Amino acid sequence: MTRIVSLLPAATEIVGALGLMDSLVGVSHECDFPFQANHRPRVTHCPIHNAGLSSPEVDRWVRETLATNGTLYTLDEPLMRELRPDLILTQKLCDVCAVGYGSVARMAAQLPGPPRVVNLEPACLNDVFDNIRTAAAIAGVAQRGAEVVAQLQERVERVRARAQSAANRPRCYLMEWVDPPFCAGHWNPELVELAGGIEVFGRAGQRSTRVEWDEVLQAQPERLVLALCGWSVERARQDLPVLQGYAGWDDLPAVRRGAVFAIDGSAYASRPGPRLVETLELLAGLLHPELFPEFALQTWRPEQVARLQTEPVSLP
Repeated sequence: MTRIVSLLPAATEIVGALGLMDSLVGVSHECDFPFQANHRPRVTHCPIHNAGLSSPEVDRWVRETLATNGTLYTLDEPLMRELRPDLILTQKLCDVCAVGYGSVARMAAQLPGPPRVVNLEPACLNDVFDNIRTAAAIAGVAQRGAEVVAQLQERVERVRARAQSAANRPRCYLMEWVDPPFCAGHWNPELVELAGGIEVFGRAGQRSTRVEWDEVLQAQPERLVLALCGWSVERARQDLPVLQGYAGWDDLPAVRRGAVFAIDGSAYASRPGPRLVETLELLAGLLHPELFPEFALQTWRPEQVARLQTEPVSLP
């Protein structure tokens, strides 16, 4: 049996989709899905995790800590030695998301074996599918990986084909952070487009970027979806007063239509794993409930997605 340590929530979800949870011997501090991951030793630590800070406090801490230390996380090397992994799944994509690749590679070189370190660095949906195939091949379950990817691709195609029949494509701002405002990047703009919308800021395959509020007013989004990096629906709801305090908030088409939503950003936007296809279905339901009644708002649990602006106002 290949002994696997996952340093990424997305990688842990890939391991779960491949039916390899029994091979998973260690996870990061953020890995919480599938549920069995919560019963694995946690090999990383972040001092800000669950610290209850506000959005601007988190933003400031991240910037200052990266500038000072070059990383936000610590890796438990003694525990890693005890776990004796054969395979470590990690990433180079984002120093804010996980332990830096260089730190992992240096530590792994000192472990017995040493274990193989695999970089999962997707920028788009197809890259995520490639990551699933890669992990499956390395773990010796290539056929299972092909089956998982085929099933996910079939679901994507069903959404894409139906969304093409939409009479209109709503302008959508998928918001990764509120204070300061950021747009969601990488795979997320692609999901909006596949679901039948127009992402007004994010660009497929590109990093998330800061957005000036005046730009939001100019863009006039018809759907505003809070997919706050690493945060739940309830935590995103706490940032609604910040948005309501921005000049011109009440005049945005999304606000006047009652089309301001929050999704579980941790589960559905920040993790490039199998559940991104569920994110696509969720977005399709928010953008085109008439075309996707099976994915409309009321079909999801409140902790998955919630309407934040509940009183639509007729547009002229």
